[in-house]
Amino acid sequence: MKKIFTNLTFWVLTAITSGALLGHFAPDKAIEFKWLGTRFIDLVKLFINPIIFLTISLGISGMGDLKKVGKVGGKALLYFEIVTTFALIIGIFVANIIQPGDGVVTTAIDSTQDISTYTSQSQSFSWLKFLKDNITIQVLLFSIIFGIFLSKFKRKEKTLSVLNLLSKYVFKALHFVMFLAPLGAFGGMAFTIGKYGIKTLLPLGKLMISVYATMAIFIFVILNMILRYYKISIFKFLRYISEELLIVLGTSSSEAALPSLMEKLERMGCSKPVVGLVVPAGYSFNLDGTTIYLSMATLFLAQVYGIQLSLEQVLTVIGVLMITSKGAAGVTGSGFVVLASTLSAIKVIPVEGLALLLGVDRFMSEARAITNFIGNGVATIWISRNENELDMEKMEYAFSHVEDSENILKDNFGIE
Repeated sequence: MKKIFTNLTFWVLTAITSGALLGHFAPDKAIEFKWLGTRFIDLVKLFINPIIFLTISLGISGMGDLKKVGKVGGKALLYFEIVTTFALIIGIFVANIIQPGDGVVTTAIDSTQDISTYTSQSQSFSWLKFLKDNITIQVLLFSIIFGIFLSKFKRKEKTLSVLNLLSKYVFKALHFVMFLAPLGAFGGMAFTIGKYGIKTLLPLGKLMISVYATMAIFIFVILNMILRYYKISIFKFLRYISEELLIVLGTSSSEAALPSLMEKLERMGCSKPVVGLVVPAGYSFNLDGTTIYLSMATLFLAQVYGIQLSLEQVLTVIGVLMITSKGAAGVTGSGFVVLASTLSAIKVIPVEGLALLLGVDRFMSEARAITNFIGNGVATIWISRNENELDMEKMEYAFSHVEDSENILKDNFGIE
């Protein structure tokens, strides 16, 4: 019993349940707790760039073979493109089979919903703007350059010693911040249920079920097959990162658990440079959940308006989303901006249909964030194993000692 009360997973799950109940029975009061979720995410974001910098710099400087760094980076980008394209095709296939837009009338669109914010940002996609707005990519590139420079620096021991010490304290501070995860999860869930309400889901329930079912298929079939190639169990991995998944569920943000994921991947045997390269890059280029949602939402709106897309138009949708979805992590309201960009590009489906999705988008953001999160973890494990940079003994130990690793109070601070 004492062990349960010192387990972060227990408190996050309790917070999510409490937030949902408050949102349902006292929505006005629940909305006021939005700041808890927002502030927690903002606090965790402070750790993302320092951890990326320290992980990559230390990893590359200690790797020695710089050709391998380029090989890992190239392999990661190829992996991202193949898997996200596959996610696109699955989303379009399922949407065509289930037809979630059939029977939804356009009079259900709330005309008071303002979509101008999203459409005004969707006029064109610019890689230059994407790189300029995406701080994570900038830090990633700088860290690679700094790591290469450090590896060539003859008197690097003192610098490495300082960076290692700094890395230790950054992660220590992160562990303290994660004690606040239940508050963040409570605030995020209370706001979502309080503002939008369960009743909002009813008119678009078929789309919701379709999206969640498709992402479940993607995780338990596609990602499972990717790991099974190296005889690694996705179920053990999901149990290993269960705390992080609950935090993502409660806050609707993969950023909230990104630093913790990087630490756990290292702890389970993935090498530091591979984790440092793949996870941050995947945050921008390997958005499996977002890709599935965007493809299904596009076809959903076509079905709502009774538009039969030709094979050529479907291929155009795939082509446009392959480009625009890569910028989904770099802008505010990214899902709607990218979707508006896609609709504007194919010029067949009315952009005004976005208003139909505004009410339920928040409820699907959890599925997107969790799928993105798991997808990047799987990508890191697969590439690590493919590059012989995964310690299988450490992985098996981590998987078999999940309860020990989850007990942050005891493991990291000696609190009994």
